[in-house]
Amino acid sequence: MITVSRSFLLGVIGTLLIGYACSLYGQGLMVRVVSVADGDTISVFTADKGRVRIRLQGIDAPELTMPYAQISRRHLRALVFDKMITFDAEKIDRHGRTVAIVRLPDGTDVCLAQIQAGLAWHFKHYENEQTPEDRSFYAAAEAIAKAARKGLWQDLEPIPPWEFRAQRREALRR
Repeated sequence: MITVSRSFLLGVIGTLLIGYACSLYGQGLMVRVVSVADGDTISVFTADKGRVRIRLQGIDAPELTMPYAQISRRHLRALVFDKMITFDAEKIDRHGRTVAIVRLPDGTDVCLAQIQAGLAWHFKHYENEQTPEDRSFYAAAEAIAKAARKGLWQDLEPIPPWEFRAQRREALRR
């Protein structure tokens, strides 16, 4: 008789569900953007699934209370709001958002455009989830935006959102 631990079984089921959800939500599906929450999160509406929240893959934009947050959100809104996009779903994050590469019909990588404008960081913590080509493009785009002092790089030492969130969590623990 083979015994399987409950955590192993839950892990397998979770992996299968995430794969199934990703297959439902993306892979080149053309959809309209209905809202922009911040510089790295949008919502789209699909005829069969309704509203789907998408976290842009490979980037991290300023949190809403950070400097440049509203500029980042406005830039993303100008790029995608009420426009048709395609997205390639990669996974579902812990907040239930579909993590995806978002593209305009002309092929523009919206995630990369946010970095090029200096309004998001290349989220290197998750770079292993990117293709080597995307990883290279995103890193180079960040370096160029930083050297040109575009957007948030106008500050000498902008605080990355992941550090901001960690500081906020630490403050709440005290």
